[in-house]
Amino acid sequence: MRGIFRRSPRLELVRGLAIALALPALSVAAAHATGVDTTTTLTATATQAAEIGPSATCTLTNLAVVVTGTEGVPAGTVAIEDGTEPGAVQLASAPLDPTGKANFVFDLPTGSYSLSAVYAGDGTAFNTSASAAASVSITSQCDSAFVVNVSTSTSATDPTITLTPGQAGTATITVTPSQEFVSSLTGPAFVTISCSGLSDLASCTFTPENVEILPGQSAGVVSSMVIQTYAANTTSIKPASRPGRGSSPIAWAFLLPGALVLGGLGWGARRRSWATRLSLMALVGLVTLLGTTACNPRYYYENHGPQPNPPTPAGTYTVKVAAQTSNGVTATTYFTSFELTVK
Repeated sequence: MRGIFRRSPRLELVRGLAIALALPALSVAAAHATGVDTTTTLTATATQAAEIGPSATCTLTNLAVVVTGTEGVPAGTVAIEDGTEPGAVQLASAPLDPTGKANFVFDLPTGSYSLSAVYAGDGTAFNTSASAAASVSITSQCDSAFVVNVSTSTSATDPTITLTPGQAGTATITVTPSQEFVSSLTGPAFVTISCSGLSDLASCTFTPENVEILPGQSAGVVSSMVIQTYAANTTSIKPASRPGRGSSPIAWAFLLPGALVLGGLGWGARRRSWATRLSLMALVGLVTLLGTTACNPRYYYENHGPQPNPPTPAGTYTVKVAAQTSNGVTATTYFTSFELTVK
């Protein structure tokens, strides 16, 4: 019997299929076993954000997540959960940046929370991990539909930017919706961000200028702000010399035919008195036309040149950042401000 089974082609086929099916499973198990272990840490802080509305200030919850690996920098998505398994509720998720970090800002309702960060792994090289729970208590809820705040690399609670003329400064604008506002949405809400209070010789740009808040969204959305100042242009700009400068082809196009017409009218003035009056009117019109061409902006530019640009004036500016949304009938706007110092 042993010899019969050894020589059976059907048995050999079955054994081959079993080996072929087992190899992928073994490979997956080996890959999982050799995945890089990760560690997820969560730091929770409360920020008193200024608010234009019934409340002077309100509490925002800032969560900083860092995911590290025993080898390399982890990539993938991290989620914020409230509560413990199996009843945990996911509040938000975001991809890790190239350094393995993610940041969240929440406008949570009044109450107590047990927040944790859960790293889902990248499916290949890095294993999943979760942070220890952080207890958060909210006692001062925001009254506005959303809150706009400014943070810089140096401070998230008292942002200031100091520049010299010609420099550019950056900051992060975060628009954080309240849970009441989010629950009232039936579709996306778009918020337009703008600034005021700068010198005429400075500008601010936002990327993106319009942020989107989705139904059910809990975490704030961010926009990057760049403030650009300008240095003085001290270069003396002189008009370029060129052959025939001072003459205008447009002026000659009217002058030459006009001179011929005047000459013809003057020659015929001996016989017709009306020709004399007509020649005088034509002369007045020609002089007016030449005066107009001599005073136009191109003439001024070619004969005087542009003036040097002054720098952004030194001083301290209170820059107001506005976030506005509209339901098609009524526009709602909230503000925050920070100080810009130009030295």
